[in-house]
Amino acid sequence: MFFDLSDEQKNLLERCEAMATDFASRASDHDRDASHPHENYDRLRAEGFLALNIAKEWGGAGVGLFDHTLAFEALGKGCPATALAFNMHASMVGPLTESDFVPKESKAFIAQLAVDEGKMIAGNFSEATSTSLIGERHLGTKARRADGGWRITGRKMFASMLQAADYCAVLTYPEGATDPRAGLFVLIPTETEGRSVIENWDTLGMRATRSDSLVLEDCWVPARNGLYETDNIQPFRNDQAHWFWASYTPVYLGVAAAALDEVVSVLKGRQPPGYTQSLAYHPDARRKVAEMTVDLEAARLITYQSAWLVDSQGPTPDSLAAMFRAKYSVGEMCSRITRMALQLGGAHTIFKGSRIEQLFRDGALAPIMAPQADFCLHNIALHALGLDPEDIVPPLKPIEKDKPPPAF
Repeated sequence: MFFDLSDEQKNLLERCEAMATDFASRASDHDRDASHPHENYDRLRAEGFLALNIAKEWGGAGVGLFDHTLAFEALGKGCPATALAFNMHASMVGPLTESDFVPKESKAFIAQLAVDEGKMIAGNFSEATSTSLIGERHLGTKARRADGGWRITGRKMFASMLQAADYCAVLTYPEGATDPRAGLFVLIPTETEGRSVIENWDTLGMRATRSDSLVLEDCWVPARNGLYETDNIQPFRNDQAHWFWASYTPVYLGVAAAALDEVVSVLKGRQPPGYTQSLAYHPDARRKVAEMTVDLEAARLITYQSAWLVDSQGPTPDSLAAMFRAKYSVGEMCSRITRMALQLGGAHTIFKGSRIEQLFRDGALAPIMAPQADFCLHNIALHALGLDPEDIVPPLKPIEKDKPPPAF
């Protein structure tokens, strides 16, 4: 499939490429220090990216997943951690302003914050008990009605750009709910009594996302900060999977593309003493670079096609399966290309501060990033075989409802 970009899309891409060049100049420092790239976020704010995927009816730019994919692949080539963390904002404001499940009052509130006031909103689903291998999220963070609003208690994990954002939208379990799939999205301002952060983000890759742990101890927020409450979060999650999940995939396309560009530069720039040609002429190098370009382009086309499907037909079984195929393909491709780039770059590129060394570590996280590789394959298989998920044996034996959990 050939995607002929419009002038508007070309302009968006050029803006993102210019920002990526700027972000790349600081990426190594932020990676080494595991520091928030505040200056990058400030530029994204100034460029209007807080409203990029908010509908035009709410004052945003109204881009769909395909345009978003173009943008975040380009941004990911510059500073992967900036693109990945900032996408947390997009992955929250998109669903909360787009879905028919969300009340209009909440949509207007989010649009007011992001579009009119330029507020950056982080998002947080995961907790210490979460596992992306299964895809379910036990909610230990509780919300109860009190004092004309909500009181929130619990601990969340993997809260990207938590201390750089103005708000964090967290998924909680509402008091009085009986269905384990119930949920309530609550908006927590950064300056909230009882809110604290455990700075435990010391990781292999994507270090500048600063995805620390959020602690909420009887935090009170006004009623309107309770954005969306439901007895079953699954329909909302499926309806907005393109923002919740698929919006992160292009960042890892950017990581792989950056690694390929960098290793090509290294190979062409190194000429061993006593030889008339650079390492780019070595047959093994040529073969590996050829394999990398094929891998990258194949994954890119799968991703672009999945985004085009979402924009064309909305959330359907076909488009959801395409999103899982794209994430799986990109995750495996990215870790493979960044590993091969490190191998081709050789011992000179394994030092801290090397662009390839950083991209190798960032790329290693690609298959783990939700939706995780095996969870993607599970859903791809269900769609390909036409199986009903209700007929599938659970991957782990669940606790019987009338039987207490074992004591240890």
